Amino acid sequence: MQPELVHYLPIATTVLSAIFCTILLRRYLAKPTALYLLWWGLGVVTYGIGTALESSVTLFGNSVSLTKAWYIAGALLGGYPLAQGSVYLLASRKTADRLTWVTLPFICVVALFVILSPVVPGALEPYRPTGSILAWVWVRAMTPIINLYAVAFLVGGAIYSAWRYAHTRGAGHGQRAIGNVFIAVGGILPGIGGAMAKTGVIEALYVGEFIGLILIWIGFVINVKAPRPVASQPATAQ
Repeated sequence: MQPELVHYLPIATTVLSAIFCTILLRRYLAKPTALYLLWWGLGVVTYGIGTALESSVTLFGNSVSLTKAWYIAGALLGGYPLAQGSVYLLASRKTADRLTWVTLPFICVVALFVILSPVVPGALEPYRPTGSILAWVWVRAMTPIINLYAVAFLVGGAIYSAWRYAHTRGAGHGQRAIGNVFIAVGGILPGIGGAMAKTGVIEALYVGEFIGLILIWIGFVINVKAPRPVASQPATAQ
């Protein structure tokens, strides 16, 4: 089996991730109290690491270590830091800190199980990473818990913000409602692709990651360029 054109798409996603995370982290350094920017920046970093590993599989061939690293960066950390950024934006600092202390150790434990899991050699594909190489099937069953958390806060938070802005008056509210719709759609696409990847269609994940990142970036730019709300209005990315 040889890689097809779509298998090279993660290379472009990795480049976009590098540019986007630089923008986010520079904004955080200019505003270090905005922890949501730090988490979003770290989220795009892990997003890019996952697509960089996919690129490596396409360019150089697969291995057990590459697939396990991809599973940790993609399946476990692909959406979690982005979701945690939304938690720090929308919730109180105390609530966000508590959720971090609960969820982050859980992810670390699952990542350790991925590293320690025996593998099914026959499931290793030459140019496509797949979680089916993990012989400890129960480890893969823990991944949806993390993904549901990420969807709830990244996508759910964006939908909630879009609804709030669409139903209140204020400078820039219309733009922010649209921006959060872009973020919500962009956040759900990699999840849809990941679900299809579990059925063997890894190419859907590659497309979902690429388009999803672009939509999230567009939504972020729309929010940033919209007129700033007054303090009493709902939170948004600045």
